Amino acid sequence: MCLTADGDLVPAVEQPFTHIFKPAGTAGFETLPIVEWLRLEPGRAVGFEVPAAALVDMPDGMPPALVVERFDIRRNADDHRMLAMEDFCSILELPTSAKYDGTIERMARGLRPLSTDPAADLEILFRRALFAWFIADGDMHLKNLALLKIVEPGSRQFATVRFAPLYDALTTRVFPGLAGDRMALKLNAKDDRLTRQDFLTLPRTIDLPAARAEAAIAELAMHPSEATPRMAFPEQLGGGAAKTVQDTIRLIAGRVTTFQ
Repeated sequence: MCLTADGDLVPAVEQPFTHIFKPAGTAGFETLPIVEWLRLEPGRAVGFEVPAAALVDMPDGMPPALVVERFDIRRNADDHRMLAMEDFCSILELPTSAKYDGTIERMARGLRPLSTDPAADLEILFRRALFAWFIADGDMHLKNLALLKIVEPGSRQFATVRFAPLYDALTTRVFPGLAGDRMALKLNAKDDRLTRQDFLTLPRTIDLPAARAEAAIAELAMHPSEATPRMAFPEQLGGGAAKTVQDTIRLIAGRVTTFQ
């Protein structure tokens, strides 16, 4: 979609592609846009870079849709940078069909030589894995994690290669048939029943200072479970979505409690 200068959201036909439009699903997935919005905003609260996102009304009584601003395009006519986003399937030279086959440790090995700030990005990787576990996100696969590469005007090489902002974050366990959903990527050879000790094993593998890992656990365990209840929910939620909201709160609170 394109958000015009007049504030209208229109199809990006002969218009710049500025926003991604995500309508509700069917057969139990009607609240999917709401659940993603509920995860992006707490992600912002715990310090992740998150694109602007909003729930928008739909006609004929349809559930609200989610609109997300693109972060991989130039910001205005005076911005002459070149931007490229590369997901971790591409980085690890894996086909799309293998997007669930990776591990956090393998991601770290692929990330370290490419990032222009590997220490900071390895910490982001640790925090993203921890956040995915806390919010019960079984869809944080290799195509939902990426590096954003930026070339300044006149240059022939990337000035920065950094972890891309948070996107496509969900609590997958609240949807039909996914109550037992596991982590998409293994950590410490596990994709379920992860513990604080599993996450404290990871820093030794990816050369992240133990103190930074402990601080990340303390910070993320404090905020995600509290951020959702404090959020101002839009009027579009309605009664059916209220149960989904409560289910996500319950799931997150249960996981966070085991780490405190």
